[in-house]
Amino acid sequence: MSKITVVAKIVAKKDAVETVKSELLKLVPLTREEAGCIEYKLHQDNEEPAVFVFYETWESLVCLENHMNSDHFKNYVNAVGSLIEEKIVHKMTQL
Repeated sequence: MSKITVVAKIVAKKDAVETVKSELLKLVPLTREEAGCIEYKLHQDNEEPAVFVFYETWESLVCLENHMNSDHFKNYVNAVGSLIEEKIVHKMTQL
């Protein structure tokens, strides 16, 4: 089974950058402990602080789906739902 790479771009509303950042940072240590998580890195744009990008590598699509169904991911979604301006997620397989 192929590993899955995820590149996710999250754009916070201008008045919610610090709140969104705080919620995103909560995800990192919990997610890195999940079964099948190979890499989970959060980045913040230096010129546009409202832009965050995750770079993730998962052992399989099932592991990624388990992550998206985890309590901590659901808590994040509930906490930032109205604070996000844009979210783009690319699920990719390395060639």
